[in-house]
Order: sequence, then structure tokens, then C-alpha cells
Amino acid sequence: MTANSDNGIEHVDVLIVGAGLSGIGAACQFSERCPQKSLAILEARDAIGGTWDLFRYPGIRSDSDMFTLGYRFRPWEEAEAIADGPAIRSYIRDTARDYGVESKIRFNHRALRAGFSSETGRWLVEVEHTGTGETVPISSDFIYACTGYYRYDEGFTPQFEGRERFEGEIVHPQHWPEDLDYDGKRVVVIGSGATAVTLVPAMADRAAHVTMLQRSPSYVVTLPGKDPIARLLGRILSPRLLYPIVRWKNVLMTQAFFQLSRRRPRWVKAMVRKGVSRRLPPGYETDPHFRPKYDPWDQRVCLVPDGDLFESIHRGDASIVTDEIKTFTEKGIELASGDELEADIIITATGLNMLLLGGMELSVDGARVDPAESVTYKGMMLSGVPNMAMALGYTNASWTLKCDLCTEYACRLINHMDANGHRIARPREPGPSVEREPIIDLKSGYVLRSIESLPKQGSRTPWRLHQNYPLDIRMLRRGPVADEGIAFSGTGSPRRREPKETPVLGV
Repeated sequence: MTANSDNGIEHVDVLIVGAGLSGIGAACQFSERCPQKSLAILEARDAIGGTWDLFRYPGIRSDSDMFTLGYRFRPWEEAEAIADGPAIRSYIRDTARDYGVESKIRFNHRALRAGFSSETGRWLVEVEHTGTGETVPISSDFIYACTGYYRYDEGFTPQFEGRERFEGEIVHPQHWPEDLDYDGKRVVVIGSGATAVTLVPAMADRAAHVTMLQRSPSYVVTLPGKDPIARLLGRILSPRLLYPIVRWKNVLMTQAFFQLSRRRPRWVKAMVRKGVSRRLPPGYETDPHFRPKYDPWDQRVCLVPDGDLFESIHRGDASIVTDEIKTFTEKGIELASGDELEADIIITATGLNMLLLGGMELSVDGARVDPAESVTYKGMMLSGVPNMAMALGYTNASWTLKCDLCTEYACRLINHMDANGHRIARPREPGPSVEREPIIDLKSGYVLRSIESLPKQGSRTPWRLHQNYPLDIRMLRRGPVADEGIAFSGTGSPRRREPKETPVLGV
């Protein structure tokens, strides 16, 4: 599909795809930093919130503290630092309302494909109304994709032998039934990641017993649900003064833990194991249930606020089994060891599938774009793809920290183009001296299953994905917009100067 400028096609200056945590934050920033630009938000579902509206399983919560998962420009004022899904959903919706971006959302509108024309300097986006199946075109100067990189209509479930034999219910957390009754029932949760360690204590209060069945364990650390420093300083400081202090404290602590994990993995392993041992009942074996075979941060570390998982084990409401599944049976699961776990309900907390750009297809001047053949520029644009950026967060820290910076840079880029009369900003592919590397440096199953379909990163800046908040501040917020990695073209009427940063968003 090639863009054109027919008068019959609706045009917006900036088109945001997705009305979740990233998309709403982006809309607020664009409205403040680029007030001269018209804006629309496409949301395939019928509600604001993205992940935090879609996922409704018991106990759903953030695995990052809200002082960093919250927006830089809107302080988190609730007592809980590790917040549950409904609280995060309310935070996103309140932000959209207070910053006046609700009216810009087109609900039930999915971006199917987008084509860029170098002749017009515009995208033409084919948009489907998810309720009727009808499609309409929308023209845009700039696309900002806030779709994350998970596939939200379908979770990942391995092929379990004998699945059809099981007489109870099988549920994936991504599609949690509203009427699921697990009171007094035996539940087996398959998995060891963040979803599993959240579900087990949340269901244990009502179920007869919950067993977490894992093939291999994850690293599990405990943090207070309420930040003690925030509680202390909150007695004397206003939320607007408190927020950046606690935010930076948490940024630095998270970054220090990650760097220590990479440089001194044996020391971190011992520290984490010691913390787990203190939380478990006397005589409870840490091996093999809490002894991963990989180094810390080769996969994401699981967060257990206030040790709720360990409290459930203490009470006898929950237990952990480390084994492989041989087959499902009529009554439960037969393990490779020969034991059988009887269950009334089996939860397959086995992960998600990855899907870049929400499945939107791209083309430039009629040529299809394969993201796997591109290299990321500043961790947010694709080589050879003009006037488009993505809000992609960190894998080793809070998602929103990076997304906020990505949006800041996108606003700076658009204002720079206006100031200099440019219509097209096209990231360059690095030369052969720059090595190509995987974009995500994790060994998690969801990454390894999809790594070949994802873009690459370069071995040096500006094609390098740093996974480091202070470095990204220097590059995205403070660094030059124009550098060796991007080319500008097209002519227009330049403004005399670029607009100043908007102070209302700076905390």
C-alpha cells in the first residue's frame, strides 16, 4: 500500500498505535511537547489499559515498582509500590482523562498494514474496525507504535501429551474465565515465571491446595510491597518532590543489581539463595526448587512482594514440584519421575508469544519491510523505515523508564524536522564494521522462540540497545537529534527555532 494525498482520506500528523501504558503516556507527551501536531490513537480493543486491562487473572500485579513503572510526568501517589492490575489500570485511565487524550482514541480500530511513500513523505495506514470488519485508510506523517512485543490474542502453550484426557478445566492466564470457580479445588499451575509466582499465592487462599509445577526454577527475590523510603519521606515531602527521589533510588538499585549479576553471578546466586532459605519453612529444601541452572538475569528475575509465595508454602496452602511432564491423565498430570499430581484445574502459565508492531505489516515505496532484516536505531527505530518509531521498554528494569525516553526523543525528532524544514527522517543501516547482535539479551523461552523474527542491534551507538537508563538519558534526552545513524530529506518551510522543552513534563 502506497501513501497518497487524496482529499478523501483522513490525515493526522502523528498516529499512535495502542492505548495501553505506553500509548497513553506517549499521547500525553506529544500533546504537550508537539502541541502544533494533530494526533490520533488507534486501539484494537474497546478499553484503555493494554496489558493491564486485558489480563484479569487472580493477583495480577506489576513486577516493577510503580515509582519507575509510572510516568515520569505523573507521580504515583498510592501507598503500594508493587501495585495490582486494577490500580495500574485506574492510573492509566486517570492520566488519559486528566491530560485530555481520551477523546483522541479510536477504540476497536486495528492497524493492519502501513505503506510509506518517499514522494509524499507520508504513511497510508489500512485500519480495520474490529467490530464490523470494515477497513478505512488514514494518512499520517509519523507513526508511533506502542504495541509492546507480545502477542496478546494468543498465549504460548506447549503441546502436552494426553491433554484431551484431562477431565477438569485447563486455563491459560491470558484468557482467564470470569466465572472460574476454584474454591476448595486442587489447582496445578504449570510454570515458574512471574505469572506463576503471582497466581500461586493469590489462588491459595481459596483453593484446597495449589501446586506450582516447574520444569526448571527461576530466581525469586522478595521486596516490600510498600517502599519504606517512600513511606518515611512521604511524611515530610509532597508527592511531586518525593516521586523523583524514590524513582532515582529505585533506578540505581535495580541497575546495580543487574550489573552485579552480570559481573559477579556466583555472589548474586548465593545472596538470592540465602534470601530464599530465610523465607522457607525450617527443613524445606531449596534444591532443586530454587536453584536455577542459569546465571541471574540470563532470564528475568521474579519479584515476590512481602514474600507472599513463601507465606503460602509456610501455611501448607501451596507447594512446589520440580519435574517434567510425561502426560496429562484423566485426574491430573503424570510426571517423568512416575508420580502423579491430581488436579481439578490446571493453569498453563507457560508464557507468551512475541509479535512486533502488533502484527502490523510495513512497506516502503511498495517494498515489504521485514523487521528481522533491519537494525534498530537508538533502540526505537528501524533502519530504512522512515518517520516511524516504537516505544520499547527495558527487559532488565521498568518498561516505562525507556518508553518515556523513546517518546521524548520522538517529540524532539519531529520538532527538529519542523524547525529545519525536513519531511523525512530515515534511519541508516550501519556499515559492515558494526556487528549485528540479537536485540534482546535474555535466554527466556519467549525470546529464544522468536529471536530470528526480531530486528538486530548494532555493536555500538547509535545502533546499540543499552538497557541502561542513565546512558539512554544522555543519548535520547540530551544527545543530538542528527547523527551518523539518521538521514533527513524533503523540503518545507522551516520554523526559526525548535520549541523549548515543556517544563510541565519535567520531574
